[in-house]
Amino acid sequence: MLDLSFVRDNLSRVEEMLRQRGMDPAAVLKDFRDVDTQRRKAITEAETMKARRNKASEDINKLKKSGQDAAAAIAETKDLREQIQTREKAAADLDARLQDILAGIPNMPDSSVPVGHSAEENVEIRRWGTPPKFDFTAKPHWEIGEQLGVLDLERAVKLAGARFAVYWDLGAKLERALANFMLDLHTGEHGYTEVCLRTW
Repeated sequence: MLDLSFVRDNLSRVEEMLRQRGMDPAAVLKDFRDVDTQRRKAITEAETMKARRNKASEDINKLKKSGQDAAAAIAETKDLREQIQTREKAAADLDARLQDILAGIPNMPDSSVPVGHSAEENVEIRRWGTPPKFDFTAKPHWEIGEQLGVLDLERAVKLAGARFAVYWDLGAKLERALANFMLDLHTGEHGYTEVCLRTW
């Protein structure tokens, strides 16, 4: 997912990238700019009110120490506390909307990637080996995977959306084996160090 500040600072680049991918920037970005502005405004207002509340709390202490009536200052801090809670909730709601928008923005392709709207416009850079020739019509891997019961694209769409795959049994084992092979190869022969980050 693209960073919020990156999208904010590079909005025109992101819009152009979406157009190059054949996507409508208005449909993907929705009301990003307005939501971002409102969120930052709510955060700023909440922080300003917190500073006012802290000052009012100091004033209450001074008034009480000098034996003066602090009722007005106490009422002000109560009012400020409610306003702060309102602004913080608004900021949290707006942040959730922003995260939803950001989750729908695809990654920025490298500048070397040719612009195209379908796989037919891909540019072949090189080939390795000779493609096999069959005396029958070959099936695509997704059909073979589903027939073998190791690949479930229909369920993947329901769980995570388009372009995801659920691997079953031997398919899942093959996926894990490939990941292990890649890690073992690069840590064992190419000087990389394996690192794992987990939440506790």
